[in-house]
Amino acid sequence: MLALRKTKPGFGLELVEAPEPLPPGPGQVVVQVEAAGICGSDVHAYEWTDGYGFMVAHLPLTMGHEFAGRILAAGPGAMLVEGTKVAVMPSAACGVCPACRRDDARNCERKAVHGLTADGGFAARVNLPAACCLPLPDGVDTDLAALTEPLGVGAEAVLTAGVTLGDTVLVLGPGTIGQGIALMARAAGASRVLVAGRADIPRFDVLRRLGFAELLDVAAAPLKDLVLAATKGRPVDVVLEATGSPPSVNEGLSVLKRGGVLVVAGIHPGPLSLPLTDFVRMRHQLRASHGSARATWDRVLALMARDPEAYRPMITHRLPLDRGLEGFELARQRAASKVILRP
Repeated sequence: MLALRKTKPGFGLELVEAPEPLPPGPGQVVVQVEAAGICGSDVHAYEWTDGYGFMVAHLPLTMGHEFAGRILAAGPGAMLVEGTKVAVMPSAACGVCPACRRDDARNCERKAVHGLTADGGFAARVNLPAACCLPLPDGVDTDLAALTEPLGVGAEAVLTAGVTLGDTVLVLGPGTIGQGIALMARAAGASRVLVAGRADIPRFDVLRRLGFAELLDVAAAPLKDLVLAATKGRPVDVVLEATGSPPSVNEGLSVLKRGGVLVVAGIHPGPLSLPLTDFVRMRHQLRASHGSARATWDRVLALMARDPEAYRPMITHRLPLDRGLEGFELARQRAASKVILRP
C-alpha cells in the first residue's frame, strides 16, 4: 500500500510502498483510513525544525496523527464491530508504567503516538489498539472526524484556561489549533473571541466562515494597539497562544488583565525570555496545554454531533494520498487551512 513516510532525519517526506499492517491481535484493530489531516506538527516534522529529534529512534515511520476511518478487522476482545466508523486518538498508553497503573493514561511514561513515534494515518490501513478508536455519532462523517484531534487540543486549552461565561478571550494564531480554540471558547460561553494573526488571509477567511468577526492582523499594527482599540482600552480576561512563536507570549501578556490566565498551546522552536517582575506584579498565570484527555474527545464529538456542518469550513483542501506532498507544501506556505488526505 502507498504511505507517506518520514524515512530519515532532515527535510522532507517520501511517498513509498509500505507493508500492509499485521493482522490485529488481542485488543487491536486494523482501521481503513478514510481521512487524515495535515497538522502543523506534521509540517514541523516535514521541515525538521527543532523539537522533533525524538522521532529519530522511530524512523522510518508513516506519519499522520489526525485521522478517522472504518474498522476493517478486529482482534479478540477489541469490542468494536467491523465496519464501525471511528475517530482515532493517536496516543496509545503502554498500560504498565506507574502512571497507567494509577489510571492516568494521559501521562503514560512510554506511550506511542501514531504518526510521530508509531505508524499513523497517511496510509490506507493501520493497526492500533482498539482503545484508541471512538465510534462516531450520527451525522459526523470521517472528514469531520479527522478534525477531532485538533478540536480536542483546542478544547483542552480552553479547559486549562478556565474560560467561562462572559469572558473576553484573545486567541493568538489563526491556524487549525487557533480555530479550534476559538470555537471551544465560544462554546464555553465567552462573550467575545478575538483572533490575531499575521497577513494570513486564507485562515482569516475560514474564521469568518466559522462566525468570527473580530480578526486582528498584526501585520497592520502592533498587537497591543489592535486589542486595546477593539476593547476600548480594557485588557482581556484570557489569552490562548497557538502561534509557535515565543515572542507572542509576551505580547499576549501585555494585554492580559491583572490575575488573568495565558495558556501556551503552541510548539515552540526556542526559549522564552520572560520579564518576571512585571509577571509577578500582575499576578499573571502562565499555563501549558498539550494534547487532550479521552473525556475531552468525548465532549468534542458530542458538540460536533449537535451541528456537524458548523465545523466543515475548517477543511479547505481534500487530496488523494498520492498528492500528499502537494498538500504539505500548501500547508507549509499557508495557502491552505486544513488539508485532508484521503488514502
